[in-house]
Amino acid sequence: MSTVTLRMEAAKHARLRQLAASQGISMNKLMDELATIALAQYDAETRFRARAEAGSAAKGLRLLAKLDRSFKAQAGR
Repeated sequence: MSTVTLRMEAAKHARLRQLAASQGISMNKLMDELATIALAQYDAETRFRARAEAGSAAKGLRLLAKLDRSFKAQAGR
């Protein structure tokens, strides 16, 4: 495990402390959870971009058109 020193505005620090308290967790746990969320978002974007580069725009548009037709057919029932 590592130790991180973080500098931020006092007002932001106070708000983060309030957030942690409102969730009944420590400031350390809050920062750990926020880091986990940020990494998950980064990983999802990285995977999306890699798949988008490998994919076909025409195939994607055909799939969206198919979904649109399906949605309209279900809405008309």
